[in-house]
Amino acid sequence: MTAVAAPSVASLVQSVDWLAIAPPTIAAVVALVVLVADLFLGERRKALLGWVSVAGLAAAALALLPLLDGDRSTFCLKTLKGEQAACSYTADHFTLVIQFLVLAGALLTALLSITGIKDAKNTPRALPEGEFWFLLLSSAAGAALLPASRDLATLVVALEVASLPAFALVGIKRDDRRSSEAALKFFLSSVTATAVTLLGVSFVYATTGTLHLTRIATALTHVDGQFHTLAQAGVALTLVGFAFKTAAAPFHFWVPDTYVGAPLPVAAYLSVIGKAVGFSGIILVTVVAFPSYADVWGPALAALAALTMTVGNVAALRQQATRAYSAVRLLAWSSVGQAGYLLVPIAAAAYSKDADKAIGSTVAYALMYAAVNLGAFAVAALVARTKPLNRISDYRGLYRSRPLAALVLGFFLLCLAGLPPGIIGLFAKVTVFSAAVDAGLGWLAVVMAVNVVIALYYYLQWTATLFRSPEGEQAVQRIPAPLTAAIGLTAVIGVVLSGAPQMVLRFASTGLF
Repeated sequence: MTAVAAPSVASLVQSVDWLAIAPPTIAAVVALVVLVADLFLGERRKALLGWVSVAGLAAAALALLPLLDGDRSTFCLKTLKGEQAACSYTADHFTLVIQFLVLAGALLTALLSITGIKDAKNTPRALPEGEFWFLLLSSAAGAALLPASRDLATLVVALEVASLPAFALVGIKRDDRRSSEAALKFFLSSVTATAVTLLGVSFVYATTGTLHLTRIATALTHVDGQFHTLAQAGVALTLVGFAFKTAAAPFHFWVPDTYVGAPLPVAAYLSVIGKAVGFSGIILVTVVAFPSYADVWGPALAALAALTMTVGNVAALRQQATRAYSAVRLLAWSSVGQAGYLLVPIAAAAYSKDADKAIGSTVAYALMYAAVNLGAFAVAALVARTKPLNRISDYRGLYRSRPLAALVLGFFLLCLAGLPPGIIGLFAKVTVFSAAVDAGLGWLAVVMAVNVVIALYYYLQWTATLFRSPEGEQAVQRIPAPLTAAIGLTAVIGVVLSGAPQMVLRFASTGLF
């Protein structure tokens, strides 16, 4: 009995490539360290937890460097001959680029959060430091895991690990009704989207008998005719949860209230890392798992892209400058519009002969958007220190009181609009536009062009406000070092990329095929 059982038991044992899984693992381990350390540190020393979190995210990002020499996989199924059949975790070029975006974005969010937590200390809205850093690191670990996931089970688990801490982060402001309502709305809508996604995953599994993406791609080409409709429904429903994370219309309704109710650094985190998670998932399930059903997801994503960019830009256009939190609301609706642009190349991949190039356009746009949007939120956090209602009208005359901050915010807004000197924004939009044209989606390119013109108005209107004469005296405070670092880093990245925009597209080449 023992001699027979031993080989079968040994076949279940795998060696784990710890180097491949190091980035998300480091973030998760540091999260646990911070949670435990919070129990033993006094209130005066809890500020150290923020810097430990920053160091942990930096270490996780640096762990990407040894992985640049080639693709690595782990948690793989083996054939009878001992060959790799399918893997659940793959650290290829696409994975590394998205993990860099996620971890760098989380690092910048952490720098913003250090200042925000310090400002809120000893006030009725003080944030629990240990819990905050644990939740942020846990969410970042899940977000870093998702682009490496190569089976639907791991994808859904990574999506939830990234999402569940985010619900708590949104509602972490105690005794704040707006924060609690935002967290509840975010939670309920996300849970519904996840339930729909799991239903789709079950349909896909029922028709293919596997959860690994590459095996699903093969199995879907031989689906029995009677299961064809079930497979189509599974493909469509699986996309719902990821569309929710990207804030694609009509799954976008949670965005403005959630961004306003959440602490400002958390809103910045959701606008960038949340989108990176969603778009990574959409890319993996469409281009890798469902290429044979491009006739289903291609038109659906094209319609979603057109609807999303239109809804986002029109809503942003309607924001009133004197309304409370109008600056955050405008950035929220702007992020919905930007999500529409990001969906265009993914939809184009369904019609293009070079899907890898189309996906590279989305990744390149995401990198540009991450840098400049985090920078815009960083300047918004600076203004909120003296103008907590964060109205667009509060930015009037910012150039006179803080000229460098005004110039940087103006640059970020021009990047988002796609106007010089924000060359990287213009380059990213041209890349996305050309992806639609090359795929034969001329109508979608026209819709995008119209939306870019609409967006120009509200971006330029906000930019002009920065240089108008201020109303009354402007309060000036010393800018904390972490906030200065966040603004400076995003500004440097934006300027450097505007000087050599082709670097982004070269770096973003996905290598999925």
